[in-house]
Order: sequence, then structure tokens, then C-alpha cells
Amino acid sequence: MIKHIGWEYYRSLLAVLEHGSLSGAARAIGITQPTAGRHIAALERELGVALFIRSQQGLLPTDIALALRPHAQAMADTAALMARAAGGDGPGVAGVVRISASEVVGVEVLPPILARLREKHPALVVELVLSNRVQDLLRREADIAVRMVAPRQERLLMRKIGVIEVGLHAHEDYLARHGEPLELAELAQHALIGYDTPSALVRSVGGNWQAFSRDRFALCCDSDLAQLALIRAGAGIGGCQVALAARNPALRRILPQAFTLPLETWVTMHEDLRASAGCRAVFDALVAGLQSYTAGALT
Repeated sequence: MIKHIGWEYYRSLLAVLEHGSLSGAARAIGITQPTAGRHIAALERELGVALFIRSQQGLLPTDIALALRPHAQAMADTAALMARAAGGDGPGVAGVVRISASEVVGVEVLPPILARLREKHPALVVELVLSNRVQDLLRREADIAVRMVAPRQERLLMRKIGVIEVGLHAHEDYLARHGEPLELAELAQHALIGYDTPSALVRSVGGNWQAFSRDRFALCCDSDLAQLALIRAGAGIGGCQVALAARNPALRRILPQAFTLPLETWVTMHEDLRASAGCRAVFDALVAGLQSYTAGALT
């Protein structure tokens, strides 16, 4: 017999699973601890199963609770999607739109695009998530993503922006001290700046980037922003977006004919958000702004 159990019970279940206690769950979703306890008790009663075992470490989920987790998460994702869609359908462009982008793009490229967008639509709230991890749009980790790899998930609206070219660059002060390499083999005599652990992007691009293994780097960091700062400080030679380097006359490109890394760039959005005026406005602004950026990078 199908039971009609309120969504708020599953919401509390998901919060307890994520935070390990009633108090933590209550704080996370904005209810009182007794209310969270009543929700869990009511859900156990309606389902006729035990969902948690109380211990000194907190509430330990049973196998049944763990089995329910992906279903509760799906309900949460759907609820978030409904809120996003409804929030952007009022008069004018408003609501909250969450954007995911890489560190360098989020810090160096998107700010002027978002500033112009907010001037045009002041009721719009933008949440900017900077991460080199590919956010899952289907699970509502973000509404819109700027990606350097082609999207593989279905149910996404996607627009290919163009190519962002990455090349080897160094500060003129570094080159004045150490000279400029004229062949790839001469890079062995220089301080190279690169990753500590290879990211999914590094593993996917292949090509001549594979010649730069972890043991060849003198300065290692998984933060692209830190690598960019090291290049700008004259610490060595590293990969930098050509368009970014062009903004700083002190940065010079090294071996442009021998090394280039073209990164296809995409703007993607969950297809169910096409009806949201806010999401459409952000999507269109990102497409237009990034197309201008990539056009400049290729000239």
C-alpha cells in the first residue's frame, strides 16, 4: 500500500545522514532539533523500519537509511530545481543562479562579465563556485557551468564558445636572469611550474602536455591561481592562458610554435532551467562575454 509521506521527513533524513546528528541537521535546514527528531521518528513509524542507531559517535545510519539516501537526494535535487525555475519566472530577471567555473576563469575572466550582468539585472543573485572539479549539473551542484572539456551528460543545454589557448609563459625578470629557451629540450635547464597531482583536465588533454611529467617541475601546486601568481612573480616558466598573458606586457610567451594547448570551452546548463529568466540571462551573458574573450585570445 503506497503511503503519502511528506517531503519534509525525507529532507530531515538527508540532513541527518549528511551531518550525523539531529542538532547538525536542524541547523543545516533551519528547523529546531525536536522537529528534526519528530520527522525521523515519524518516518521510521510510517516506513516500519529503524533508520538510525544511537551511539557515542552520534546517529549511525542503518542499511535501509543508506539505501534511501540516493532517493532522498533525488527529491532534494528536484525541489531545488523547482525553486530555481519558479524563482526566475517572476517579472523581470531575478532569483539565484549558481555558476561553476575553474579558478582562473572565475577570478580573471568572469568578474567583468558578471559586473555588467548585475548592472543590467540588479535583482539577480549570482553564486560563483570556483573549482577545477567538474560540477554535476544534473545533481544541482550548479545551475550553469563553464567547462574546458566537452560535456558528456545528457539533458544539458550546451554552447561551444571556442578555444582558450594555453601557452608557456615567463616573466621578463626571470628570462633576464636565466635566459630564454629556444627549444623544448632547453626547458630542462629551467624552473618549470606545474601541477602536484594530475587533474582530470591534464589527463584528458594529452598532446604535448604529456611531455611535462610531475618530476620535471621545480614548483608544484594544484591551484591554477597559485601557478599563475608564480609565473607573474618571475619564479619560472609555466602554462598560462594566452589572453591573460597579453594583459601583462612583462609576461612573454615561450616556444609558441613548439607548445600550445587549445582548450575547447563550453557553457552548459540543465535543460529544465530553460524556462528560468534568470538562468537564461546568465547563460546568454556568459556566452557573449566568453566568446569575446576567446576571440581576443585567438588574435
